[in-house]
Amino acid sequence: MERMTVSVEFFPPKDEAGVARLWSASSALESISPDFISVTYGAGGSTRDRTIQITKEITQRTGRNTVAHLTCVGSTKAELIEILAQYKSAGIKTILALRGDPVGGPTSPWVTTPGGFDHSDQLVELAMSQGGFEVGVAAFPDSHPASGGDFNRDIDVLIRKEELGASFATTQFFFDSAKWETLVSKLQARGSKLPVIAGILPVTNVKQLQRMSELTGAQIPANIEKTFAAIADDADAVKKVGIELATKMCQELISLKVPGLHFYTMNTSDATLQICKNLGLTNNE
Repeated sequence: MERMTVSVEFFPPKDEAGVARLWSASSALESISPDFISVTYGAGGSTRDRTIQITKEITQRTGRNTVAHLTCVGSTKAELIEILAQYKSAGIKTILALRGDPVGGPTSPWVTTPGGFDHSDQLVELAMSQGGFEVGVAAFPDSHPASGGDFNRDIDVLIRKEELGASFATTQFFFDSAKWETLVSKLQARGSKLPVIAGILPVTNVKQLQRMSELTGAQIPANIEKTFAAIADDADAVKKVGIELATKMCQELISLKVPGLHFYTMNTSDATLQICKNLGLTNNE
């Protein structure tokens, strides 16, 4: 097996204070030498221009591989081709192709953009057609919110994206390593070679966790929900337990030969750094 990758994800800041936090976190996380840094879109594609700008800046400042998100939301095919051209001119070589959430959030009805796309496999095909990009996709250990719990349908979709040229998947965050193992086993049983990087959310805020769970369909196991509910008002305790839980799951995933760990940092560094230290993945003590 190739060396396990370690990567981090940021979202585009909304104001100058947010920009400062992002660069502070990015600087601190250099001690784990991330293999790549990904940058999200906001809900409904609302921060698309900021995503392009911040991904360019990260590429220029850090020299690290950056992964830019690309979604179907609110863009025509011509606009998507233009965005890909902007990424290419900025030296960005990797795209994460996602359908994206409707403007009103994941539970809102999908609204087709005239001249645009409705599914991320169309984005994979488009990005591959432009040449020069590695394309990744999303995977869902708790099943995709739109698939109604039909896990085999999720597998079909991932296989289709692999056939179109996707070369890796990154999962939504989850809390049970067995879910990742099941997803990978089902893919491999179908002959898939798609590496599935595990998405890790270091929990530091219980309300934020609940909100993100609602938005993504990620399931919080009852015992974990109960543990966090008991300490919800103690920020230090929440962070400590969040680090312990994530460390334990990462250890399990490493023993299962996970190809990569991808940390949803929420534009902070402390929890991710501590987990990586616990796992022996930092350059310094």
